[in-house]
Amino acid sequence: MAADQGRSAKGLVVAGLGGGAGKSVVAVGLVAAFSGQGRQVVPFKKGPDYIDAGWLALAAGYPCYNLDPYLMDSQALSRSFRTHAYERELVIIEGNRGLYDGVDAEGTFSTAELAKTLGLPVLLVVDCTKTTRTVAALVLGCQRFDPDVTIGGVILNRVGTARHEALVRQAVEHYTGIPVLGALPRSREDAFPQRHLGITPCPEHAGAHAAVQGLAKKAMRYLDLAGIEKMMAGCASEPEVAAPSLNEAKEQVRIGILKDAAFQFYYAENLEALARCGADLVEINALTAKELPLLDGLYIGGGFPETSARELSANVSFRESLKRAAEAGLPIYAECGGLIYLGESMVLGEDVFPLVGLFPVRFGLMKKPQAHGYTVLLADGHNPYYQEGTEIKGHEFRYSRVEKWEGEVARLALRMERGVGFSGGRDGLVFKNVLALYTHIHALGTPSWAPALVAKAREFRASQG
Repeated sequence: MAADQGRSAKGLVVAGLGGGAGKSVVAVGLVAAFSGQGRQVVPFKKGPDYIDAGWLALAAGYPCYNLDPYLMDSQALSRSFRTHAYERELVIIEGNRGLYDGVDAEGTFSTAELAKTLGLPVLLVVDCTKTTRTVAALVLGCQRFDPDVTIGGVILNRVGTARHEALVRQAVEHYTGIPVLGALPRSREDAFPQRHLGITPCPEHAGAHAAVQGLAKKAMRYLDLAGIEKMMAGCASEPEVAAPSLNEAKEQVRIGILKDAAFQFYYAENLEALARCGADLVEINALTAKELPLLDGLYIGGGFPETSARELSANVSFRESLKRAAEAGLPIYAECGGLIYLGESMVLGEDVFPLVGLFPVRFGLMKKPQAHGYTVLLADGHNPYYQEGTEIKGHEFRYSRVEKWEGEVARLALRMERGVGFSGGRDGLVFKNVLALYTHIHALGTPSWAPALVAKAREFRASQG
């Protein structure tokens, strides 16, 4: 990607040797620090992760976009990157897993491959716990493993003492020639409180803004911001050109979005896709709203309904209004946490929490993951949104499981080609204009989704006179 095509922002990819190396601390800290200087930063998260993306967006005061080479084709990924980088100064992409980790031994879809595709250098974060000179060997290995990957700088994480830092810094720079652009001291406090799925989402963290500001201060104190900006490379950007749409001349439809501590997993691109198709998005708090407002459609994303189960269950009037709306034919698309919410109940320990009750399903929460990874589904059954034969790529990451369901597996709308799904190798519960499934989709990887939901909402609106 040439830097002279269109306006050129500067960017880099923050990567690590593996999970837990400190990528998020560095990426969020950098975004917050540069944004605090008044710089226009656009953050990206590599992969399907919602939680890191939420923290990056909070740090930037600007949406974070996902770049996932598995879920979206190369053209869609490149277009999204160029479009969202337009008129921004700095681009910071947080990688996932280890630098060279992909879906196979060749590293397909790895952070390294994404960096090469976008022509951006890597800022490598290395955990220095109980190591000194060996850190240089690790960095040297990453440097030589693929000469086409440019490692422009190294951040030392969890250094113990000034002497420890000096030893590691000297070794890395001597053996690799790569500059060390910062060293973060070991800390007993975790900047991001952990939970069963990893980092606690910022909407659930009461001190989220303070945590981000703390990371900004740490970045300004311990990282060479000028050196890091200097290592950034230019990246092409271009204004978004809206594709011609059949919806342009039509009246907008009101599509609700349940957005609160329980339901928070929404890709910015999904919401933008709905808006481009003609949706006026209405945010609704399922914990506090007394009833569902007048809508033409509803999108319930994922999240952690288990952490707010008591509040969701106690809000009886809202649950009942949602069920009535579904029975009246309101188009509803629900993913993962949204699927659970539409079920009959959720069991947590000795407690049973009644939910919407649209589907006769009882869910439970387990200590180990019940599904984790990318999914591929084939629409081979009746449903409101996907034409028969449509292949859908997505992902699932959940600790919940179906405790009781007496439905027929054959009536589920989607066949799992890859992944676990709801039951019996299938996913997708259907009721009138409702489709509820465990898989999360990304609008750029499933371009038919947003137009279908908006079209169904428009159809429902017309039916109401």
